[in-house]
Amino acid sequence: MTFADILADVEDRRRTLVVYSSVDRPEILDRFTFRNVTVERRSLPGETAQGFAVVRNDEFVGSIGLEELQLLLEPPFAPPWDETVIGEAYCALYELLDDILFTSLDRRQLLGASREIENRAWHVGSGTLRAGFQRFSALETQLPVYTRLARETDLEIHVYSKDEWKPASSPGFAYYGDSHEDIGRFWFLSFDGGGDDRQMGALLAEERTPDEFVGFWTYDPELVAELSRTVRDLSG
Repeated sequence: MTFADILADVEDRRRTLVVYSSVDRPEILDRFTFRNVTVERRSLPGETAQGFAVVRNDEFVGSIGLEELQLLLEPPFAPPWDETVIGEAYCALYELLDDILFTSLDRRQLLGASREIENRAWHVGSGTLRAGFQRFSALETQLPVYTRLARETDLEIHVYSKDEWKPASSPGFAYYGDSHEDIGRFWFLSFDGGGDDRQMGALLAEERTPDEFVGFWTYDPELVAELSRTVRDLSG
């Protein structure tokens, strides 16, 4: 499979988002555009109800308050080990919206989703974390995170980009430069769960226009494993 194949596979995973609100909330909802989600709206009585959204596939998946959705729009900047920010509520939000193909993610939103997956890797402390960067400047800003993960856990960190770069030797840290052209077109991250399928997670996004991405995150073990296999195949 290719990265494009994986995006197409996720697009086939249809979801329905039912929004319950007493008033329109364009400042929140109009900033989300989806490829594989049908959005329905339902009215609530009164003008003070906060409103909430229900996610369904063939059955009920979960619900979330509309205010909480704002965390996806402007996620906090925090390292994966900062439990004051990346707590249970933060993780539950991303789990509720997994396998949804967003069509207008920006870098900050993708970084927020990445931090949730990295937080899983930090807590498990073993397994393999693979991260791909479109350009070296993006990798450079994240190096402190990945070098600390490699230094303070038993994780194997594999980092990919299109640039030739020779990092300082570090146990648990491997860099792959000048990889397949798709490595430079996509932002990706995958964690194999360290032997625990419940902790697996991955993210894949393609920059279609400057600083605007089509992408998704997932906790489906089969899809995470497929993405990891694709990364290995593309990088040789």
